[in-house]
Amino acid sequence: MLRTHNCNELRKEHIGTAVTLAGWVNRRRDHGGLIFIDLRDRAGIVQTVFNPETSPDALKNAEEMRTEFVVRISGEVNLRPAGTENPHLATGDIEVIVKEAEILNTSRTPPFYINEEVEIEENLRLKYRYLDLRRPRMKENILLRHRVVKFMRDFLDARGFVDVETPILIKSTPEGARDYLVPSRVHPGEFYALPQSPQQIKQLLMVGGLEKYYQMARCFRDEDTRADRQPEHTQLDVEMSFVEQEDILRLMEELYTSLVTTITPQKRVVKPFPRFTYRDIMERYASDKPDLRYALEIADLTDIAGQTEFTIFTDAITGGGRVKGLAAPGCGNYTRHQLDELNRLVLDSGAKGLLTVSLGHPGGTLDELAIDDVKSVAAKYLTLDQIQEMAQLCRADKGDLLLIVAGQENEIYPALDVLRREIACRLKLADPDTFAFAFVVDFPMFTRSEETGKWEAIHHPFTHPRPEDIPLLDTSPGDVIGQNYDIICNGYELASGSIRIHNADLQRKIFKLMGYQDEEIENLFGHMLEAFDYGAPPHGGIAPGIDRTVMLLAGEDTIREVIAFPKTQSAMDLTFGAPSPVTEEQLKELHIDLREE
Repeated sequence: MLRTHNCNELRKEHIGTAVTLAGWVNRRRDHGGLIFIDLRDRAGIVQTVFNPETSPDALKNAEEMRTEFVVRISGEVNLRPAGTENPHLATGDIEVIVKEAEILNTSRTPPFYINEEVEIEENLRLKYRYLDLRRPRMKENILLRHRVVKFMRDFLDARGFVDVETPILIKSTPEGARDYLVPSRVHPGEFYALPQSPQQIKQLLMVGGLEKYYQMARCFRDEDTRADRQPEHTQLDVEMSFVEQEDILRLMEELYTSLVTTITPQKRVVKPFPRFTYRDIMERYASDKPDLRYALEIADLTDIAGQTEFTIFTDAITGGGRVKGLAAPGCGNYTRHQLDELNRLVLDSGAKGLLTVSLGHPGGTLDELAIDDVKSVAAKYLTLDQIQEMAQLCRADKGDLLLIVAGQENEIYPALDVLRREIACRLKLADPDTFAFAFVVDFPMFTRSEETGKWEAIHHPFTHPRPEDIPLLDTSPGDVIGQNYDIICNGYELASGSIRIHNADLQRKIFKLMGYQDEEIENLFGHMLEAFDYGAPPHGGIAPGIDRTVMLLAGEDTIREVIAFPKTQSAMDLTFGAPSPVTEEQLKELHIDLREE
């Protein structure tokens, strides 16, 4: 080894010890005769002192050293002089008096500060990600990710799960997103696909009798990126045989509870995890992944709104829509500008507009609310009793602001979700040190495509219906509830899973319901249906997202901050410059001819 110790492990008990250290120059300070260099490695920082009386040659080398040079030094650990201790460093009580020094490599001036936490344009950070990884924040995030993955592996290994690697080059089958396709050189005109998830493979592992499987699976989906989505991501893939839904939920609650309390003991987990049906959570929060660290529940105001003379309400209800709203605590004094900002959020979310009702000044009860206290463009169309009744349904007090949206559910739910998150953000209602997990169950299995009129699987077509709903497949597919479930936390979906179909006849029936013809079914899924005919056990699974989990534990706002080399918002890899053109020779080998459009 080129060193005897890591920089961060030196303490008072090492005083008098001869050490050799290696790392990067974090900071250099020339005090006219004495040179101080803070040496940094992955573990941390230690102060080294170059003194001409101790080693003139070492001092001469130090004069050439600059920030981010890679150096090795040998010397003796000393106690810092009284009054010069640094309480911000774990090594702040000691320093190393250098006797020998060597420059292992020089460095150009970095494009941004590495030894200071300052705002840096993200694309610059991603272009020089190898430098960004040296910065404390990124380094800690990557080390946190390592600890999370190790904990999950150890947790499942202790419970009898087997880690199995599955293929990256597989068959392209419809699973919800676009596939990344890989052309075959040896089979002209044919393609592999990168797996969106190992869905069919892990089910075949259950047919293979492994019973308990997991892996840190790489998944690829050609879809638009966002803060919590990348073209490639990592998930903890888990599948189990001879289980019911409750078995999987209990396992995941134990995993996440112990993960948070072990890896981030300063954080609090709300337990036990509450359970919501899909219908219930949408009614109460207008989202299937709400942040449950705060209340702000959505109230259904349709019955009251239908009795008013406000035509926006009555027209929406007549058209089959609903009127729903929530209370923004203490926001009754919002200015016109602030109200316009909220209305713009609603319009951008696809709803037709926002009605606000100010409930006067704080103090007193709703019974003491007078019509003159109310401020709203709809005030003259509403009676005081109607306003008070709406406020009570929204759990509002005097001084609050009612935020009301009318229209079809698919229009108003996204708007209400955005409003709820925005108000919580403005009022700082979410405790950053709390994790509010929950299970969402009983999702509808199918939705009808507006474009094709065909039934589509809401999760994927391998989900087993509730046994009592199987007869509805023939009469009312839209009413079928699946045995699928999500884990949500702090406004994000962290995991999705289901009990799977293990019977070939039922699986074939689902495919036909979705519009697949017999020949298509055989071509796309024949291998799986045949496997089910050889004694497939009942099985189910779940796939927690590693990137989102680590993002929440790290307190970051985007998964790009917890991935070593992520893609940009436009799916570009700025470090490598990918995607990029390839040579004509490569295209020829793959039997591909590019055409200009």
